[in-house]
Amino acid sequence: MLPRMTRVALYSHDSQGLGHVRRSLALASGLRAGDPTTQTLVLTGADEAAALPRPQGCDVVGVPALTKSASGRYGARHLDLSLAELVRLRGAVLTAALTSFAPDVVVVDRHPRGFAGELEEALGALPPDTQVVLGLRDVLDEPRVARAEWADQQGTAALDEWYDEVWVYGDPRVFDCVDALRLPPSWRERVRYSGYLAPHAPQPPATFEQRPAGGEVVCLVGGGGDGRPLAEAFALASWPAGDGLLVLGPQMAESDRDEVRRAAAGRADLEVVDFVPDLMPRVAGAHAAVTMGGYNTVCEMLAYRIPTLVVPRVRPRLEQLVRADRLAELGLLDVLHPDVVTPDRLTSWLHGVEGRSRGTGRPDIDIDGIATVPRLLRSLAGHRTFAPEVVDVAV
Repeated sequence: MLPRMTRVALYSHDSQGLGHVRRSLALASGLRAGDPTTQTLVLTGADEAAALPRPQGCDVVGVPALTKSASGRYGARHLDLSLAELVRLRGAVLTAALTSFAPDVVVVDRHPRGFAGELEEALGALPPDTQVVLGLRDVLDEPRVARAEWADQQGTAALDEWYDEVWVYGDPRVFDCVDALRLPPSWRERVRYSGYLAPHAPQPPATFEQRPAGGEVVCLVGGGGDGRPLAEAFALASWPAGDGLLVLGPQMAESDRDEVRRAAAGRADLEVVDFVPDLMPRVAGAHAAVTMGGYNTVCEMLAYRIPTLVVPRVRPRLEQLVRADRLAELGLLDVLHPDVVTPDRLTSWLHGVEGRSRGTGRPDIDIDGIATVPRLLRSLAGHRTFAPEVVDVAV
């Protein structure tokens, strides 16, 4: 006989990159740190989820994977199925997993109905006292597009039918996605801002030269599906001292990997790797970072106070550019538009950042989301009592 622990299900649709599943795993880690009895189930379409670090009391259910083209069109990543067939299959898996796991709280990432409505059946099958939360990153897209997508998905109607709260993983002083979506007043009262989901990190030295000897210059391109142009430019750039680390990402096409490796051939000062499951311990002491602008990577750079040049994705959505521009206005990073990326521009930035003072204090925005999320979960206990029910375990 075992006591019934608090169960939290974390859903993300995952079509491009690793951002959604990495955010789910960050939430799982924060919830476990806040209460070591919490059990989390991550529902994801990212093949790589099983290889990423996850906390105790956390498991992963994979659904058949989606992919998204550069033009924004969706399809099956591996199976020879139509999109409609794939959505039906994913929906059936999600419904079975959620009804079997019987979570106390469900946290849905980004899409209130799931991708193409795949979560609707599962949400309708949950017991009435299950608390359902919509989790939103700070920026969804530029406001006009975000509002149009929200209206097309009938987002507010979905909130009214199934949801109890909205959690925003950001600081409204940077960007307020609730204002951008123009949520009605009845819902603004149920919005909770967690702050950015940044890892806890010791403060590095203030300037480039004071960082540890041998620290690397790193280039990160997220999952890598559209990362070749930046990776290739970095492979041909130079930096003032130390070695370079270039992480291609597990979703980069083999032909693109080959081209990047050819560009880096013969360089003794550059290590090119496909994938590092637990990358941040290695990145923490970096001299400088050149990255794409995914939410999780930006949070990590803010936490470690690494001088960072963000080269954001601008197609098919402007989310990364909007976030990077706003953080650049606050003096927290630099931005270079991807259409003008060249080896010479990266070289100029990498040499120019040498000696630049970044300050040793924390950024003047809220980056305590990992610590805040467990408190948000506990606040939901005011609406549902998480009773320590007893569960039979067969041996």
